[in-house]
Amino acid sequence: MGAVESLLPLGSGWAEKEIRGKEMKHFSTEEWVDFVNQVIASNQREAMQKHLATGCKRCTEAVSLWQEVSKTASAEANYQPPADTVRLAKAAFATAGKTQAKQQSPGLIEVLFDSFVQPAVAGARSVVIGTRQMLYRADPYQIDIQIEPKPGSNRLVITGQLLDLSHPGIIGRDIQVTLSNRRGNTVLAPTNQFGEFSGEIENSGDLELSIPGDSDQPIVISLRNALGNLPGGKP
Repeated sequence: MGAVESLLPLGSGWAEKEIRGKEMKHFSTEEWVDFVNQVIASNQREAMQKHLATGCKRCTEAVSLWQEVSKTASAEANYQPPADTVRLAKAAFATAGKTQAKQQSPGLIEVLFDSFVQPAVAGARSVVIGTRQMLYRADPYQIDIQIEPKPGSNRLVITGQLLDLSHPGIIGRDIQVTLSNRRGNTVLAPTNQFGEFSGEIENSGDLELSIPGDSDQPIVISLRNALGNLPGGKP
């Protein structure tokens, strides 16, 4: 291409003359974006397809680029993060905005989230009907708990996860969680390598979770009427 041709703006839709004397029209970036998104008139699409058929390298590369962008955007919209990642992210955002200088009193248990009394955090997993999800802060842990009835029985299924706040990034593992219905029935539910625990217990209407604390006193979370009026709950 000669010096005159190199002065022409690229992708402007202007006609460019090549050394052979042939005239070629290149379409603009905006036109190729509309082409890929299929928001152009049929006669315009036909003209652009004919242009691609001539073998224009520049325009072919432009189409390929915007097709990849469109494909990536579509895949991103359908992406669903892993449940464990959502759980940890929700826990992190639940404590956002709290003043770091503010120290929690020893033994204090703080409710950060309860699906019975609060709407779900934006972007978090929807709570399945018939379950209760809660998030607690009790130094040194952040405790995520989910309670649901076991179908066909008078038992509760309790699952959860511990995050050790005294060691950011470290999951609470090998911690003995004790479940009790306060009627003499207890279940041991140690955490796994991901800090997760799970157990089921007879539904007495009450529920108590006990976790070893930093001091001699355990962390005790008591829930009366754990499922309320949901299926599996007791009045």
